[in-house]
Amino acid sequence: MLLGKTLSPHRKRKASTEMRHEDFVRLVEDRYFGNVSLNRQAEVLACFTPDAEILIRHGDNPTRILKGQPGPGESHLSDFWRHLNGNFQAVFSDFAHFVDIEQQRCAATFQVTLTPRSGSAYESQGAQTLQNCNFFWLRGALIERMIVYYANPGVTSAEPTKANRPTGYPPAGYGS
Repeated sequence: MLLGKTLSPHRKRKASTEMRHEDFVRLVEDRYFGNVSLNRQAEVLACFTPDAEILIRHGDNPTRILKGQPGPGESHLSDFWRHLNGNFQAVFSDFAHFVDIEQQRCAATFQVTLTPRSGSAYESQGAQTLQNCNFFWLRGALIERMIVYYANPGVTSAEPTKANRPTGYPPAGYGS
């Protein structure tokens, strides 16, 4: 159980419908991150089940939760990408994938370089490179749940201009 929601039961799929390792890689790198980089909101959302959930964890910050079907006071999945793409050009690289075909889940480690867009609240902060690890649970060929863990090495920098930089998805209300 995760945040009051039971995970889908682990189930074995028939060989004819089971995703292969390369299908996971294509979903994560091309369909999901590729469309995030290109700011294609509809295509990004099409990677998720209607009731999907995203958890974003960074250091000691409170966990951010976004949902495909949010209730009152909850954030929709698209809020994440609207903030990211509205403020940054994101470039994803250096992927390593860890796939569990039988359980239909995977993890990916990668770097993301965020370059502030002209006129964004982050423009004066300069580009930042984050180290990420995302976990994906699938239902069929769609993402049912994603957990994002990321580190922003620049935040701990001794350089004052870098030490106060916000991360790619800061606490609610920052720079909105």
